[in-house]
Amino acid sequence: MPNIAVVGLGNWGQHLARIFYQLESLTLCCELDEKKIAKFKKHFHGVNFTRSFDDVVNDEKIDGVVIASPAVLHYELAKKALLKGKSVFIEKPMTLDSKDGEDLIRIAQKQGVPLMVGHLLKYHPAINKIKDLIDKGDLGEVYYLYSQRVNLGTIRKDENALWSFAPHDISVALYLLGDNIETVSARGECYLQKDVEDVVFLNMRYNNKLMVNIQISWLDPYKERKFTIVGSKKMVAFDDMQGAEKIKIYDKGVNKEPGYESYGDSLSLRFGDIHIPKIDMSEPLKLECQHFIDCVKDKKRPHTDGAEGVKVVKILEKAQESLKKNGVPVAVKL
Repeated sequence: MPNIAVVGLGNWGQHLARIFYQLESLTLCCELDEKKIAKFKKHFHGVNFTRSFDDVVNDEKIDGVVIASPAVLHYELAKKALLKGKSVFIEKPMTLDSKDGEDLIRIAQKQGVPLMVGHLLKYHPAINKIKDLIDKGDLGEVYYLYSQRVNLGTIRKDENALWSFAPHDISVALYLLGDNIETVSARGECYLQKDVEDVVFLNMRYNNKLMVNIQISWLDPYKERKFTIVGSKKMVAFDDMQGAEKIKIYDKGVNKEPGYESYGDSLSLRFGDIHIPKIDMSEPLKLECQHFIDCVKDKKRPHTDGAEGVKVVKILEKAQESLKKNGVPVAVKL
């Protein structure tokens, strides 16, 4: 079993450490806060702790490094680990600059080690079910997708809501609908801190008229994690806050009947059944962590690799540019 080190025991890092500990791969934790070290030492028996990242990359027993530090440190830490021949798992966003992400890809390829990005929802059984429905043509032609990722939660100073929340939804859109995106536009506002957007509405337009709209906010009375995909045959709603019924398939749409004098007369609404498919749920984070362990062990390409991470960062960069231009659409080249 590969030996894994987790760097950063913050809000998300502690969950990663918990899962890798359950999977019997957690060997070392790196954390600056001594209070957190004292806390987690009680839970992670037999695991070593350090406050120095150099201890992580210089430890020959460590096979894989999981970076859950603030995003501003992702590039620096990942580069050091890769240059030491360690496999690397970086939490989203991969980097804050797409050129830095491309540099990490080159280093990982040269070193012959996996580089994985924490796009968690691609490991979610419900999202994979939706992907299967789209690929089989059950939804027909997909018209548009919209998502809501809002909460009254952690307010960050080093990144806005766009960079903090949107990587999840962008990665899902790329997974479900492909990457032939033409333009990105975004509008948002800074209500709590100067130059840090708390609320953002992001739109991605594809070259086949397909649209994606993403609402993100950490200043909202509701906690919502939803996706809705509208197709010519059926529509699907995914609600990650639901315990069991995470997906509902709506047999609703608009039929185009031939033989009418005008186009408007040929349209009729269709209201069919609502189907709730049975999904064999496993914890997505556990599936993601197990996948990284397998990639480290077999030196194989991750499902969410560096190339995908860079695509998401490029979209974020263009969205940030649009934000500064008050929502003007910006061309994207992935």
